[in-house]
Amino acid sequence: MEPDLKRIFSRFSAEGSFLEGKAFGPGHIHDTYRIITAEKECDDYILQRLNTNVFKDIPALQENMERVTAHLGKKIALIPGSDVKRESLTLTPGRETGRSFITDDEGRYWRMFIFISDHRSYERVDSRHKAFEGGRITGRFQAMLADLPGEPLHETIPDFHNIAKRLDTFHSVIGKDPAGRVESVRKEIEEITSREDEMKTILRLGAEGRIPLRITHNDTKFNNILFDRNDRALLIIDLDTVMPGYVHYDFGDAIRTATNRAEEDSQNLSAVSMDIEIYRAYAEGFISETKGTLNSTEIEYLPFAPKLLTYIMATRFLTDYIDGDNYYKIKYPLHNLQRTRVQLTLLQDMEAQYDNMVQIIKNITK
Repeated sequence: MEPDLKRIFSRFSAEGSFLEGKAFGPGHIHDTYRIITAEKECDDYILQRLNTNVFKDIPALQENMERVTAHLGKKIALIPGSDVKRESLTLTPGRETGRSFITDDEGRYWRMFIFISDHRSYERVDSRHKAFEGGRITGRFQAMLADLPGEPLHETIPDFHNIAKRLDTFHSVIGKDPAGRVESVRKEIEEITSREDEMKTILRLGAEGRIPLRITHNDTKFNNILFDRNDRALLIIDLDTVMPGYVHYDFGDAIRTATNRAEEDSQNLSAVSMDIEIYRAYAEGFISETKGTLNSTEIEYLPFAPKLLTYIMATRFLTDYIDGDNYYKIKYPLHNLQRTRVQLTLLQDMEAQYDNMVQIIKNITK
C-alpha cells in the first residue's frame, strides 16, 4: 500500500502546503519521495521512509545527522556569498517532537529535508574540473567537521570499513563454503590473502595513535556530490554513514570510484585502469581544503588509501559470491565474481602506478 504522503508531510514543520508527492531518485536503501509545494515561493522537500534493516538505530542515526548538519550550516553561513540551503542539508523538524524524524502508525521512521533545486550529479568523472571540485567539496566536509564539539558520533554501521573484521568474515565464509564455490575462485582468494597484512596498515597506524579517528562520510562515491549548473560542487549528500573513521576511507573510496575508466562490473577487464590525471585533480581539490587539519602521517598514507578501499570492495564482493550472493543484488549468476575481478584488476593497476601516486601527493603538499 502506498503511504499517505500528504498526511506524513503535514506532521513536519514545513513551509508551504502539499501539492504533489512522487518517488524520487535511484536510491537502493530508503524509500525517497519529492514533495512539491503549492506555493512557488516555498521550498520543495525530500521525504524519506528509513530502512531499519540496514540501520538498526534510527534515533542514533538522526542524532548524528542533526549534529553534523547544524555544525556545517553554522560554518557555511559565515562564508561570504554562501547559501546554506544549497550548500548543506537542512532537516525539517517534526511538529510534535521537534526531532528530525517521526514515526507513522505502523511504527516506520520518516525524515524530511529541503530539496536542493537546480542541481546535477554525475556517475562518471570525465574532466579534471569535476574531479577537483569533487575533491574540494569532500575535503571541505572533512575540514569543517574537524572541530565538531561533544561526544563521538554514533557508529551507524559497526565496522563498516574495518578490513580486519571483513577478513574474519571472508575466512569464515571460505571455511563453510555454503554454495560450493571455493574451488572455482582459488586464484581470487589468493589475491586477497596475499595482501592481508599490508591492508591492515591504516588500522595499525590508528592503534599506534599516529593517525586520529575523525568524522568521515564513508560513502564518497562521486554521485553523492551535487553540482550547480556551472559544475561547481555544492555539497556531498547521503549522510547516513557519517561516523568515526579515518580520513583514508573517504579519500580512498572517492578515488576508487572516480578514477576507474570502466564500470564496476565491466566484462572487459582490459578496460579497467586508474586515470592518474583524475587522481591528481581530485587530490589537489581535497588537499586544498584539508591541508590545515591533516597531520603528516595522514598525508603520507593518502596514496595508500585507494588501494585499501579497492581491496575492501574486492573482499566484500568475493565474500558475497562465496556465500551464495546474499548481500548485493545481482543481475546474473557470476555478477559478484565479475565485480571482484574488476576491483582486483583496478587494484593491480594502482599498484603499478603507486610510485607516481606517491609523488603526486608529495608535489601537492610540498
